[in-house]
Amino acid sequence: LNVTEEKFVLDTLAGCIEYKSLFDVVVNAFFVQDGRYCLISERNLYIVICYLATFQLEELGLQHFSRIVKSLDTAKMQKFLRFFFNALYLNTWIKDEWSQFYDSLYVKENWIDPLLRWQPKVQQLIEQLTDKLSNRTTTVKTSMVTQPKEFNLTVPRPRAIPIPLPIPILEKRPPVPPSTYKPPKEKKQLEEIKTKNRRKAEVSIRSLTCVCKGDTFFLNSLLVQGTFLAGREVVPSLPQYLEVVWELIDNIPIKLNAAAILREGALYQRKMEQELKRIENLLQGAGDPSEFLEWQKQMRGKDLEEQLAEIECRRLQGKLSHEEAVLAHQNVIQENKKKADLMREEKAELMNQYAKKRLQEQKEMREMVEQVVEGHKNAKQAKIKLRKYKQQIVQEVCEENRELLRQALEEEEEKLRKRYELIQQIRAIESLPSIRHKFVDLTETGGHGLICEMSIVELRERLALLREAQKAAEEEKRDQIIHEKQAKEQLLLDKLDQISLFRAELGRAAALKQEEKKRKSQSGERPVKDERILSLQKKIVEKTIERKKQAGLL
Repeated sequence: LNVTEEKFVLDTLAGCIEYKSLFDVVVNAFFVQDGRYCLISERNLYIVICYLATFQLEELGLQHFSRIVKSLDTAKMQKFLRFFFNALYLNTWIKDEWSQFYDSLYVKENWIDPLLRWQPKVQQLIEQLTDKLSNRTTTVKTSMVTQPKEFNLTVPRPRAIPIPLPIPILEKRPPVPPSTYKPPKEKKQLEEIKTKNRRKAEVSIRSLTCVCKGDTFFLNSLLVQGTFLAGREVVPSLPQYLEVVWELIDNIPIKLNAAAILREGALYQRKMEQELKRIENLLQGAGDPSEFLEWQKQMRGKDLEEQLAEIECRRLQGKLSHEEAVLAHQNVIQENKKKADLMREEKAELMNQYAKKRLQEQKEMREMVEQVVEGHKNAKQAKIKLRKYKQQIVQEVCEENRELLRQALEEEEEKLRKRYELIQQIRAIESLPSIRHKFVDLTETGGHGLICEMSIVELRERLALLREAQKAAEEEKRDQIIHEKQAKEQLLLDKLDQISLFRAELGRAAALKQEEKKRKSQSGERPVKDERILSLQKKIVEKTIERKKQAGLL
C-alpha cells in the first residue's frame, strides 16, 4: 500500500478498536433483528461499515462511501444500511445505548445529528442497491472496443499435389454360410416336444374321471407331462376334479432335515401336552371353552366387517375431498387471472419510474468516470516511486544471499571431509579377517542360565511324546462323536414316526373342518352394504358432475 492507503487502513483499525463498545450494540441488534440469517464471520465487515458511516462519512464523501459499499455484497450492505440509517432506531434505542458510554449531549451533537443529516442521501444509495437486487440496475455505457486488423503476411506457395498410391487388391473372402441366417434345429425339436407334451396332458386331463383317490401314479405322470397348477386354480372346465387332485398333492412326501424334524416333533409334543392338560381340567370339573371360542370367533367376524366398512368409508371420503380440491383449484385459477391483470397495470407504472431513475444514474456515472480518470494520473507517479524502492530492496537481498551461499558451501565441505574419514575407518575394520564357522552340539543347552533350558535332542523327544498324546485324544474324540451321531439318528427316527401319526390325525380333522365350512358358506347370505357408504357414493357422483361442468366453463 502507498502512504495514504496505509494511513487510512490504520486509522480505520484504530477507530474500530477504540469505539468497539458502540459498534457492538448496533451489530448485535442487527444480528438479532434483520441479520438472523447472516454469518457470524462477517461481523467485522459490519463493524467497519458502521465506523466509516459514523466517523469518516464527512471526510470520504458520499461517492467514495458508495464505491466501498458497492464493491461488497449487495444484499448484505442493503440490509445493514437500511437497519443502521433507520431514523426511528437512531433517535430511540441507539442514542440511549450510546449515552450509557458517553455523554448524551455529546452523542447527539457529534454522532446522531450527522447521521440523521446524511440519512436522505444514504437512503438513495439504499434504493440503488434495492434496484440492483431486483435486476433493474442501469447498464454501464461500455467504451469503444479495439477492432483488430489482419497481419500483412506473405501468401504461402501452393503445395504440390502428391502422386496417389496404388490401391491394393485384397484377397477374395469366402462367402457367409447360409446356416448363419437360419434358426438352429434344436429349437424346432424343443418346440415339437412341447406340443407333444401339451397334447398328452390334454388327453390325460380328459381321462381324469377314472382317477381314484389312491391313484398317485396318475398324478405324478400328470405333473411330469406339463399340467400347470397355479395356487388353487386349475383349468376352469374341470372343477369337479379339483378335490381329487389336491388330495393327491397333499399326500406327496416331503424330505425334512434334522432341524425341521426336531422342530415339528417339539410342536406336536407341546400340542399333546396341552390336550392332556385340557382333558385333566375337564375331569376335575372345569368348563368346556368351545362355546366361548365360537362366540369369540363370531364377534371377531363382526369386528372385521365393521373395520372393512370403515375403511371403505375412508376411501370414499378421500375421493370426495379430492373432487372438492379440484373445484377449489379451478376457483383459484380464476382469481389468479384477475390478479395478473392488476400486476400488468402496476408493471407499466413501475417502468415509467424506472426510466426516470435511469436518467439520474447516468448523470452520476459520468461524474464518477471523471473522478476515476484523475485517480489514474496520480497512480502513475506512485508506481514509479514503488519501482525504485523495490529495485533497492532487490540489490540488498542479492548481497545477503551471496554471503549465505558462501557460508553454506564451507559448512558442506567440512561435513564431506569428516564423512570421508569415517568411511575409510569403517572399510579398514571390515577388511580384518573374522571367524565364520561355529560347531554346534545338539546335546548341549544354550547356556543362557534359564530354568527351562533344554537341548535340541530333548526338545525333539518331548515333541514326539506330545504328538502321540494328541493322536490318542483325537481317536477318543472320534469314537465319542460316532456314538453321539448314532443316538441322534435314533432320536430322529422316533420323532419321524411320531410326526407321521400326528399328521394323519390333523389331516382327518382338517377334512372335517373343510366340509363344515363348505356347508356354512352355502347356507350363508350376502351382507348388505352400509348406509354411510351409499350416501358417500351419491355425494361423489354429484361432485364429479359439478366438476365436469366447471371444467367445461373454463
